[in-house]
Amino acid sequence: MSGKSPEVPARYYARLCELLGQDGVNVAALLQAARIRPAVIRAPDAVLRLSQVEALLDEIFRLTQRRDQSHDLGRALKLSSHSIVGYGMLSSPTVGYAMTLAARYFRLIMPSFRMRFRVDAEHAEIDILPVLPMSTSCLLFHLEAIAVALHWEIRELLKNQMPRYELYLSIAPPPHRERYNELVEARCHFGWQSRPGLRMQFPAAVALRTPALADVGAVQMAEKRCNELIRSAIAQGKVGDWIRMMLREASDGWPSLNELAQTLNLSSRTLDRYLEKEGESFRKLSNRTRHEKALELLDDERLTVTHIAHELGYTDMSNFARSFRREAGVAPGDYRSHRARRGSSPAISAKG
Repeated sequence: MSGKSPEVPARYYARLCELLGQDGVNVAALLQAARIRPAVIRAPDAVLRLSQVEALLDEIFRLTQRRDQSHDLGRALKLSSHSIVGYGMLSSPTVGYAMTLAARYFRLIMPSFRMRFRVDAEHAEIDILPVLPMSTSCLLFHLEAIAVALHWEIRELLKNQMPRYELYLSIAPPPHRERYNELVEARCHFGWQSRPGLRMQFPAAVALRTPALADVGAVQMAEKRCNELIRSAIAQGKVGDWIRMMLREASDGWPSLNELAQTLNLSSRTLDRYLEKEGESFRKLSNRTRHEKALELLDDERLTVTHIAHELGYTDMSNFARSFRREAGVAPGDYRSHRARRGSSPAISAKG
């Protein structure tokens, strides 16, 4: 990612460090390794660059040799952890209103993700989708942490009277899968879709329930403050960076411009215009990213060339071979053979 790394609220990572300290982790050494000053992460309204968050998580995984800290953090968060947005949710007249408010102002909670909420005759659904590029390990951590946090926060709104619901996660079953048993009411489904994200599906009646602290005056005040904050929030990241991440993380197919535009509630023409302002086009970006991913997949000898073609969205093997040759100058099988003989990648790269 070029330019300045996007910024996210530091409060969640400060809480994570508190939890690690309680488990005996040397938090000072951890922050030093991630090049984060302790005073910065603990300051009110502090922010971290997304690159700092990625470095912090990498250090945590390395030091603890665990990957389930996302569950610890999600369980420790309360609605009050989300500042004015959480206050507005607690004060909402219905759970549905609280979810709508959270979706509208999710940028103030976690600007690297987007929340959608919708209700039909049968279901109330929450979707969480990434909108900023990040490393795979960082993405997986946040999807799990958000899923766990939402479980306990909705339970709080429902006065602990949580119904059974469906939790769909795009991630593969993690090594710590048993921790999902702590979400007693959730029926968990892993590998839900090819693009990264999560969905929570509740009975529609949940949206009509009244939170214990419902207060019309308080929620109006909270919404006014949220509007002030959202107007002053600086747009972070680039559309091209986000599209690149969504393409890179996709599996079992290749997202189209229209599919990605729908994710952002935009028309494909509008999304293409944003790309044009960045000197990009979806076709060039898609071709370049697809070729980069093809190179990575071909390095894995366990995958057949046919499997790789299908994962990249090609229905015809000859189309994959022709496209790869156009970019690399050799066929996919020849690229793999060259690499095997040389022990490293030959001088083949995507066109920039």
